[in-house]
Amino acid sequence: MSEIDFLIEGGEGPAAPTFLFAHGAGAAMDAPFMMMVAEGLVARGIRVARFEFAYMAGRRSGGPKRPPPKMEVLQLEYRAAVAALDCDGPLVIGGKSMGGRVASLIADDLFASEVVSGLLCLGYPFHPQGKPEKLRTEHLASLNTPTLICQGTRDAFGTRQEVAGYDLSAQIDLHWFEDGDHDLKPRKRVTGVDHPTQLARVCDAAAGWINACG
Repeated sequence: MSEIDFLIEGGEGPAAPTFLFAHGAGAAMDAPFMMMVAEGLVARGIRVARFEFAYMAGRRSGGPKRPPPKMEVLQLEYRAAVAALDCDGPLVIGGKSMGGRVASLIADDLFASEVVSGLLCLGYPFHPQGKPEKLRTEHLASLNTPTLICQGTRDAFGTRQEVAGYDLSAQIDLHWFEDGDHDLKPRKRVTGVDHPTQLARVCDAAAGWINACG
């Protein structure tokens, strides 16, 4: 793969707790959700490193709008990002939706070798939208890596009611955000809470957890 271009913000140098933040399937590393979460974590003392998978980075140079490649390819690219990142402090990997799923598939190997200290998933895609029978949870039952999943209660990729029936490792801490969709966005008319306020709460939970992992 081509050289990885990181977007790194915050922290007191490489020794700060770092979150390696991968994007979802359809939106780049500078999408509004990614930017709001990164800014929120930086404001709470976390160093955030964003990167793009090759298919998404290719779009910036006029490449075709292709779908993501196979999960095996994405795992190799995520491992390359971990290896290329200058990070002397605790490292938590993860991401938004697909980015978090990719990280979850390589987390145990990296945790066992003491490269990472945790896994953070924001809106985990427990199944494809509209296909609750096609679960993406088999590896989550035996996950050894300390994990935080921030999930909206009405996420179309895994609602609170659906996830309650899954076999998940005791290492996984599920933090539910009321009425949140796949972007953790609540309906303000229902909850009285807007998206920025909800994401601030997400960042509170995530930053505290990342610091505890270190």
